[in-house]
Amino acid sequence: MTEPPLRAEGLARGFAGIPVLTGVDLTLHGGEAVALLGGNGAGKTTLLRILALLLRPSGGCLRLFGIDAAAAPPSLRRRIGYVGHESLCYPDLTAAENLAFYARLFCVPDAPTRIAELLAWAGLPAVARRPVRVYSRGMMQRLAIARALLHGPDLLLLDEPFSGLDAEAVSALQERLAELRRAGHAILLTTHDVERAAPVATRVAVLHRGRIAWAHDGPQEAVVVAAAYRAVVRGDG
Repeated sequence: MTEPPLRAEGLARGFAGIPVLTGVDLTLHGGEAVALLGGNGAGKTTLLRILALLLRPSGGCLRLFGIDAAAAPPSLRRRIGYVGHESLCYPDLTAAENLAFYARLFCVPDAPTRIAELLAWAGLPAVARRPVRVYSRGMMQRLAIARALLHGPDLLLLDEPFSGLDAEAVSALQERLAELRRAGHAILLTTHDVERAAPVATRVAVLHRGRIAWAHDGPQEAVVVAAAYRAVVRGDG
């Protein structure tokens, strides 16, 4: 049986003695898109950083594509795409230069064609030669997403990907995520924006008090997800 792209069991992490994650169990298969909800401080960003191999858990087990993450080879990172709160783009380089740099890191074949395609998708060709430090929040977010997609990762981890995007960019991202999911990629995104995440999610989960407190398979209407979130996190209903 093929191992799933992501299998986490009992993941734990704390900072300065304060527990943030206390036992997260999560499995993500190819072709799935999981929307992870949670209040501020729920640990969503910490969890994604652990899954992206940017932070070590203090407990539990994480396997990525069947490989123990504690001993993950550098090549494993090439199968992961990550968008965090920071864009990870260099402000004094242009958008085109940023993508060219990351293309070299990830050994992207036919990099110029791939870069041009993603710049067009992100709506950035007209500003591709400007330094990133002059970009708006939305432009920066679109570039960060393009960077994460550049090497065609099998596992895509997105922290609040709709933040700063206008309606047109949101629609383009939703369509792209749906295409990737249909092609067999695995997607995990955290969000506060239920209405934008619900259309692309095949599963919705709520992170609360350091654990996955609720999860439901299958497409969900935003109003249903919102009600479940309130019930779990706020104790309503």
